[in-house]
Amino acid sequence: MKNALGNIMQQAQKMQEDLKNVQEELALMQVTGESGGGLVTIVMSGKREARKVTIDDSLLGDDKDMLEDLVAAAINDAVNKVGKMKKEKMSSVTAGIPLPPGFTLPF
Repeated sequence: MKNALGNIMQQAQKMQEDLKNVQEELALMQVTGESGGGLVTIVMSGKREARKVTIDDSLLGDDKDMLEDLVAAAINDAVNKVGKMKKEKMSSVTAGIPLPPGFTLPF
């Protein structure tokens, strides 16, 4: 029993180190969300911080509502891409660790 507990503690410590490394790696990554076929793009960090917004000149007219909708859609696209990227990275860290059904780690 003592060996089993020691192994579990070692696995938990390794997982904690791996999670920290993945979180640092994710913070440095960037994704690009877009809408309107690329007329509006948002560059976002892995921390979900907008880094750059690009709006095609053809959209700078009178249709403010459409432009606002395209910006919102590009932001949502970037946020979804960051979420997917995080899920993929974190699943590689937690692979092989039996978690109860429905249990998610807090990140």
